[in-house]
Amino acid sequence: MNLRTIAIWVLSVPVIIAALGYFHQGLAAAGLISFFTWTFYFEVILNGLLQGVMYSLVALGFVLIFKASGIFNFAQGSFVLFGALTMVGLMEMGLHWIIAFVLTAGVMVLVAIAVERVVLRPLVNQPHIILFMATIGIFYFMDGFGQTLWGSDVKVLDIGIPKDPIFLLPGVFDGGLLVNAFDVIAALCAALLVAVLAVFFQYTRTGRALRAVADDHQAALSVGIPLKTIWAIVWSVAGIVALVAGIMWGGKLGVQFTLALIALKALPVLILGGFTSIPGAIIGGLIIGAGEQVAENFVGSAIGGAIQDWFAYMLAMVFLLFRPQGLFGEKIIERV
Repeated sequence: MNLRTIAIWVLSVPVIIAALGYFHQGLAAAGLISFFTWTFYFEVILNGLLQGVMYSLVALGFVLIFKASGIFNFAQGSFVLFGALTMVGLMEMGLHWIIAFVLTAGVMVLVAIAVERVVLRPLVNQPHIILFMATIGIFYFMDGFGQTLWGSDVKVLDIGIPKDPIFLLPGVFDGGLLVNAFDVIAALCAALLVAVLAVFFQYTRTGRALRAVADDHQAALSVGIPLKTIWAIVWSVAGIVALVAGIMWGGKLGVQFTLALIALKALPVLILGGFTSIPGAIIGGLIIGAGEQVAENFVGSAIGGAIQDWFAYMLAMVFLLFRPQGLFGEKIIERV
């Protein structure tokens, strides 16, 4: 993403948010929706953005692996569940959460390397559908194996993050904007992780090698970049990202089977942002998070609710029709 694109987004986002606000205010004035205040509107937007950052965390794992290897890793959701189950299992054994996190990070690295070497490396040069089906097999294996090791009961993952409601900007908005402290801290952790990844990819030798592999495998190989080592590093990083996502989602919803299905919510995020763009995963998550909250709170009451369940997928379908590569994805051109 270049500076011009960043400037366009910085300028256009406030305009879009304001335009949507006036649109819903007009709907309320016409009696088409029952309720609208600017304080409540910005509260919904803010909570949606915080939710969107959590979606982006899961989407990041997909992007890292797809960008470096061209594999759509359907098993990323099971990585999220397995990481959360392992961490909460170690904490139940009496370990402090910091020690449990370090040990779980090591486990996730080993699991990610094992999956890449044992299952996917032998399938190199096979059709994409074969690789995709292999990741589906990994999804169900890890999902079941994790529950075999640590049990299938809903577990509480508490690392001390407060969950109390707080009010932001009380001097700007009447009474302030009500948000959950856990969502704010989770969003800050996600932002910190993204910043670390950005520095890693931009300024480290390994990061530059990863970008070279992502751009052109053959060219990277011709200048001496070891593809197998790079793929092992990418899968390991994706495993760590899955662990952080599992901690945040597990702390919010509890560690349970449905945690793996959160990956399905990351799919529309990827379609919007583009499968090969890390900034796209972040912006796609913010759009999905804020959009579904606004739709649910202001339009849902007029048409029966439950918009949050399908809004993201309908928005993604519209993008597929008009811009299949997403907002920041690369358009694949095949010459024959």
